[in-house]
Amino acid sequence: MRIHTPNNSILLSTVFLIALSFAQGKNYDISGKVVDSNGKKVGKVTVLLLDKDELEVQSTTAKGSGKFKFKKVLSGQYIVSVDGGELGKGSASVTIEEDDVKNLEIVVSVQTPPTVVEEAPTAQQAVAAAEPPINDGPLVPEAAAEDESRDAGSTYIMNELSFEIKKLSAEVKHISSELENLKSLSKMWVNPLAIYSKEIIMKNGSTIFGKIVYQDESELKVETLVGYLIINRDKIVRVIDNVITEETQEYVPEQVRDSYSPPPMPRLSAPKYTSADPFDRSAGRKYAANCVLVGNITEKKDNQGNTIFTGEIKNIGGRRADFVKMDFVFRKNWSGETKTLTTFVRGTYHTFDSGITTDATLLPGAIGAFELYVPHAFGSFIGYSYVIDWEEYE
Repeated sequence: MRIHTPNNSILLSTVFLIALSFAQGKNYDISGKVVDSNGKKVGKVTVLLLDKDELEVQSTTAKGSGKFKFKKVLSGQYIVSVDGGELGKGSASVTIEEDDVKNLEIVVSVQTPPTVVEEAPTAQQAVAAAEPPINDGPLVPEAAAEDESRDAGSTYIMNELSFEIKKLSAEVKHISSELENLKSLSKMWVNPLAIYSKEIIMKNGSTIFGKIVYQDESELKVETLVGYLIINRDKIVRVIDNVITEETQEYVPEQVRDSYSPPPMPRLSAPKYTSADPFDRSAGRKYAANCVLVGNITEKKDNQGNTIFTGEIKNIGGRRADFVKMDFVFRKNWSGETKTLTTFVRGTYHTFDSGITTDATLLPGAIGAFELYVPHAFGSFIGYSYVIDWEEYE
């Protein structure tokens, strides 16, 4: 049996309206994150939820991670807008129907407006320009931001690239400076003579490289790589002054460099003695020549490892001394092996009756300098002694 009442249609209409109002009144969530043009998260910026008429519905602040969320949003069309300040602006359109909107990504960037080329207006455009503009509604924020910020975006990118270049340049300079310091330290430890000029040879066979900062009759204070040292003078064999000298050397072609040897000195005939006994230098002779060393013998090394001995000799006697020379006797080792090298003084010129001319003559009271060049190939030695020799002629 079917019961029909006149209120069935009213009841169905009421149920439909309740369901429709319930569906329209359901709330949804909108969540997402804000990033810049490089994909980096942008936080602590204001995010606005606008309706289709660009009226503010809700506002929130993105967290430090760039995430934001709008709650209890009714279905419809919306615009999510972000103003990132110097980073630029960004927006996105959202339509909510029957589900939440998740993982929405808003990109903020500074964009440059396009360059507009003006053309002559046509007749229709002129008529349209004369008519009042029709307001069809507000401009979409994303398109407006894109047109207004394109120039600013290019400037920002150029500034960022310039900053990165300056930063890399500063880092390269810093690394180069550190590398130079390391090279200086390594050079200093490999060759202490690069910064210290004194080479002190001790009696125990050791060698100290340093700089003498103080000295007296009994001791020396030396600055070395390991600090300051106090050295007693009676423990020192000798002190070598190493000075880098630049000498002009004779040019030898590379093809014959290995077989080249300096030309031999011309052999001169020995002069004839005019005195009765030229080797008689006894103290009993009142007017005999007497050559002595003035000051100390200076010992230096050049940048090739060659040793140079220099000094001065004075004739304190009453006669002229000819062919004045210094004989250096080098002690090579503790076994007693020796080698002798000779050098003549640079004195005044004198021509003998035989026609021989020499520049190794010292008149009474005159001083002449000498220089002995010991090549690196000579080898090492543990000490040396010297003898001053000369001849006497009428």
